[in-house]
Amino acid sequence: MKQTVTLLCAALLLLPFGCTPEDIPGGADDTTEEEVLPAEAGLSWSVSACSVSLAAVASFTSPTLTNPHGLDITYTSSDTSVATISADGTLTILAAGTTTITATSEATEAYLAGSASYNLTVISSDSADDGAINTTFASSGDTSSDDDISNTEFSRLVTVSFSSGGATVTGYTAVADVMDVAINGNQVTVNYTGSENVVYKLTGTAADGFFKLYSKKKQALWLSGVSIANSSGAAINNQSGKRTFVYVEGSNTLADGASAAYSTTGDEDMKGVFFSEGQLIFSGSGSLTVTANNSKEKSGIVSDDYIRMMASPSVTVSAGSGAGHGLKTNDYVQLSDGNLEVTTTGATKKAITTDGYVLVEGGTSVINVSGGVAYDSGDAEYKGSAGIKADNYFGMTGGSVTITNTGAGGKGLSAGSEDFEGDIADSFISGGSLSITTTGSETNDVSAKGIKIGWATKVNGKVTASAGNLYISGGSVSVKAEKCEGLEAKGDLVISDNAEVYVVSTGDDAINCQGELDVTGGYVYAFSSANDAMDANHDLKISGGYVFAVTTCGAPEVALDANTEDGYKLYITGGVVVAYGGLEGGYSASNTVYSMNCTADGWNALYDGSSFIAAFKAPAGVSNVAVCAPALKKGYKGVSVGGATYAGGTWATSSISGGSAVSLGTYTGGGGPGGGNPPGGGPGGH
Repeated sequence: MKQTVTLLCAALLLLPFGCTPEDIPGGADDTTEEEVLPAEAGLSWSVSACSVSLAAVASFTSPTLTNPHGLDITYTSSDTSVATISADGTLTILAAGTTTITATSEATEAYLAGSASYNLTVISSDSADDGAINTTFASSGDTSSDDDISNTEFSRLVTVSFSSGGATVTGYTAVADVMDVAINGNQVTVNYTGSENVVYKLTGTAADGFFKLYSKKKQALWLSGVSIANSSGAAINNQSGKRTFVYVEGSNTLADGASAAYSTTGDEDMKGVFFSEGQLIFSGSGSLTVTANNSKEKSGIVSDDYIRMMASPSVTVSAGSGAGHGLKTNDYVQLSDGNLEVTTTGATKKAITTDGYVLVEGGTSVINVSGGVAYDSGDAEYKGSAGIKADNYFGMTGGSVTITNTGAGGKGLSAGSEDFEGDIADSFISGGSLSITTTGSETNDVSAKGIKIGWATKVNGKVTASAGNLYISGGSVSVKAEKCEGLEAKGDLVISDNAEVYVVSTGDDAINCQGELDVTGGYVYAFSSANDAMDANHDLKISGGYVFAVTTCGAPEVALDANTEDGYKLYITGGVVVAYGGLEGGYSASNTVYSMNCTADGWNALYDGSSFIAAFKAPAGVSNVAVCAPALKKGYKGVSVGGATYAGGTWATSSISGGSAVSLGTYTGGGGPGGGNPPGGGPGGH
């Protein structure tokens, strides 16, 4: 008899917010009392779906409801012939079938109406043994893609239960002619040659075991509270080259051993604790922790195809000092949703690495890398570590990525390698939040970087070949580099639209590109205490947006540097520009460049005669800047900002008030802190 199991996943709705600008200098604040809206009810079940055999009802633990505000709850069952639920939430299982259990609360003055559901599948003993169960999963966030688990129906459920007494496998007896199952304690090997799409549900604990799969069909691995440790190699070894959905439910752990040998036979390989020849697509509402303890440079999660994170599991990967990378793929890594945390400590190792590209569309990723530089005998060179390394391009349209690399020669993000076989596509950031911190220094000619895009070949100091453009048109980018360049593009760098870019370097240039650097929009703050703030090897062009560039190291370095030695130039044809440390000599500006006294470690503003153009927050020690903006009439020191701020809290364009007016002086150029003569004249008014 066939039953249906439906697994639900939650969706997260992100609500936009805004603010009301106040743009009259020194004017009175208008305060509007905000309406207090009812809060969400916050109801949630401990599972999105569960199943139980009629033979195991006595030992079944009912899911629990989280009701954080103690609201009155009404319980319902969509099929009372399968199960009923009483007014106090007591579940009674009656017969085989599928039902949806729902908890609802009515709206009150303080809380919105709430609802939460889970699917309960009750399986007869016969069908559980037979495994002929149609299993469908709810959408994992992208129904237009074959990667969405809801687009595949599975007609067989094979359950692998690990325990101290050894593993048991059910659900395959009816297809034993096409599914060979070998069990040795908690070591389970399945060789499937049939035509059905199979779900392999893994549960229980194996202190020294593994699950190994051979298959020519796509399948799902349903991790349901499973814990597998394998002292000799991979905990899950998927030798199927087909798409494998990984549905994560409850708390799950996979680990290898410190002395794991990872021995293989023939052409078969095994590259990590969770290894797959084919694609790995993660979804579900549970958690998965993968730990690589080995000393054979084997990684945490590896696909010889691609890895995609979808809605909305939490996956944590740790790789020790003798292990390999965190996530490794041949084709690409796509982060669409979920929560990912990766930690690597080995020299030269990467938290996420791929021979192709990395695309971030959503979710939250936290990456910590501490490995240093080591000699790679295969390539006969020293190499360093990285938070993310993509041989092709890096793209980001949403989500949040935070990278910290403390290793010598370590990079936060590195994309576009000379080793890539083909043309490197342009890297881009159009949304989301990217935050990178690097603290390592150059070692054995391996330079640390916050962000490095592309590659360049130099002969006698001149670039003879390069590849790797970076386009930042949205989202926020924050880079803090203690001993190295903050952001470097080996090709062109273009910042536009509503992008927010905040880069601080205390070791080299804040922002550097081998090609042309264009700012046509957005908000930029670039600070360097060791070199140029913004440095282009070709032209540096600012035609829009807001640019605040600071260098404190003095001549010959400048805040805005173009390669005049080779005939290039700094052009300022629009936008709002503030610079401390001077402009490149021979610059061209459509609007007058002035010199302005400002408040150090405080907010200052530019004024057009009737309203504030923008406010900028000067760092400590900066009291005299070069400024350029359309219709600029005077400056203001010590203003207050009450609205939104941009680029790490260094720019504001609304809710600016107060302060004291200062006249603007003539900027004479020539570099050096301050970038020109101090303003002359007395204080000015509105």
